[in-house]
Amino acid sequence: MRTTGGRSDRIVVVGAGLAGLSAALHLAGRGREVTVVERYPWPGGRAGRLDIGGYRIDTGPTVITMPDIIDDVFAAVGETRADRLELLPVDPAYRAAFADGSALLVHTDAERMSAAVEDFAGPDQAAGYRRLRHWLQRLYRTEFDGFIAANFDSPLSLLTPSLARLAAIGGFRKWDRMVKRHITDSRLQRVFTFQSLYAGVAPRDALAVYAVIAYMDTVAGVVFPRGGVRALPDALAGAGTDAGVRFCYNATVTELEHSGGHVSAVHTDQGERIDCDAVVLTTELPQTYALLGRKPRRVLPLRPAPSAVVAHVGCAAAPDTAHHTILFGESWDQTFTDIIDDGQPMRDPSLLVTRPTASDPTLAPDGRDLLYVLAPAPNLDRGRVDWDADGNRYVDNMIGHVQERLMPGLRDHAKVLDVVTPADWARQGMAAGSPFALAHTFLQTGPFRPANMVRGIDNAVLAGGSTVPGVGVPTALISGRLAADRITGIAERSTTRLDMKARWP
Repeated sequence: MRTTGGRSDRIVVVGAGLAGLSAALHLAGRGREVTVVERYPWPGGRAGRLDIGGYRIDTGPTVITMPDIIDDVFAAVGETRADRLELLPVDPAYRAAFADGSALLVHTDAERMSAAVEDFAGPDQAAGYRRLRHWLQRLYRTEFDGFIAANFDSPLSLLTPSLARLAAIGGFRKWDRMVKRHITDSRLQRVFTFQSLYAGVAPRDALAVYAVIAYMDTVAGVVFPRGGVRALPDALAGAGTDAGVRFCYNATVTELEHSGGHVSAVHTDQGERIDCDAVVLTTELPQTYALLGRKPRRVLPLRPAPSAVVAHVGCAAAPDTAHHTILFGESWDQTFTDIIDDGQPMRDPSLLVTRPTASDPTLAPDGRDLLYVLAPAPNLDRGRVDWDADGNRYVDNMIGHVQERLMPGLRDHAKVLDVVTPADWARQGMAAGSPFALAHTFLQTGPFRPANMVRGIDNAVLAGGSTVPGVGVPTALISGRLAADRITGIAERSTTRLDMKARWP
């Protein structure tokens, strides 16, 4: 594996998002002097926050999986997650509601889920679920170390025995076809393929290797931090501070001082010059290349993932509403055609409705609940929507859909607290107005994704959703560790994940 080489005593990490925090803790745990520069007054990056009228809003990801990967980051500085952060199990992981009026509680426990599927769709589908679950477990075990959690120096890096095993179990076939081998009920198929939206690709086009996201959701389990998702970056930053990491908040990097392909210092808008032996950049890809004075050398242009419209809504207490509810539209396949191919809002909406107050009531005023309503949407490269003009009307339609499908009378007591559209994501610097970075197409997967080392700069390393391994909370944390490995070489790993792996069937 290629590394930055040379001295690596002083490292600057640009961005205190989850990837930057992970990189900082891994580097600090390996004895490096680490400074993190963050433009906001708090850590988190895309895992942002907003406080309005007693509501404590998480503006970024709401679905947290794979706590063992979180454990690895704390372990890098000799800490345990339990001393810093309480993760609450979310059970059911989801409630899946379908246009025909049926609904399924998605459990991560095999026996409970098997019984739920049998009640929902019959014994044959329950048997198919058990086969699918076994395949998802094999997929994860086969691809984690050699594909998800590995650095690649070139596509030739893939030519390993694990690649052959991954191909043998169908990892490079289409996601939806592999799921259909096990279950034939179209509603159940959606439960195990909707996660392709996170990867920015329709299930019919996505590689089956990304079905590992379905493993994370439906097998490994969903958790929620007490105090909201913001509690995760706060805890990581606290552990970093105690390990000697210096955080510079309210500071934006304006320049990388470099010559001869070597970065020697970082300049901020606060007038500070920070000397460094290497730099980890977690900025959005356009800003990253601008700071480095480089452009990606690709034959084909990068393809951004679809975007989303998110409405944060305060409402009267709704105790019967699950923590996560997926409202599937009837025309599910058309959804991907609308937002990815045609660049238009969904004609038959499918929505994610998250009620974080189901797990932590303190996130809203007494007697109230907090909702996070997400609608997948076209990114600004594909879309033909004037979101500044039409965004509020679209959100009103979203709330009407939630009222009709899930929460009768919602309009009577709902208060829209905040709305984020693709135009708003773009104003935050996200390419094409997408919070999901680059789509996980074949040519943007593994060694074909923008690399975490930059040609022509010998001591700059990238981390975050736009580089390997990709988009999502677990992968962001892994990308930080991969960046640290590029600087120091591979360090001895925590045994946390390996111990869990040994317990899997």
